[in-house]
Amino acid sequence: MPPFVFAGTNIQIKIHDMIGPLCIIKKDGQRVYDAIHDPLKNGEEVKLDFDGVAQLASPFFNFAIGQLLKDISEENLKRFLHIENIVPEGRMVVDCVIENARQYHPDVDYRKIVDDILEQQARESA
Repeated sequence: MPPFVFAGTNIQIKIHDMIGPLCIIKKDGQRVYDAIHDPLKNGEEVKLDFDGVAQLASPFFNFAIGQLLKDISEENLKRFLHIENIVPEGRMVVDCVIENARQYHPDVDYRKIVDDILEQQARESA
């Protein structure tokens, strides 16, 4: 079965079929973002089905969902994005990513502080 199912203006994505059982890295999160951004921005309902996904991590969700808040309101995100069959720990990560993104995107000063810290951590780990 293909990972995308179009039902009217509703889009259903089976994450396991699209990404596999491990949703960890930002590259995979970006693939999900690329698939759902425009429909969500246009007010279409999107369902992400995590059935069969064994591991989830915040880098994946930062790219898949967190960056949606750059130009989609949190209200519309909650209204149009539906996440199904996700383990409770994964739901907690999603909620944390949304909370962080809600602070990050509209606040230029906060964004600069976070970006500076992440850049410093990247240099130290290189």
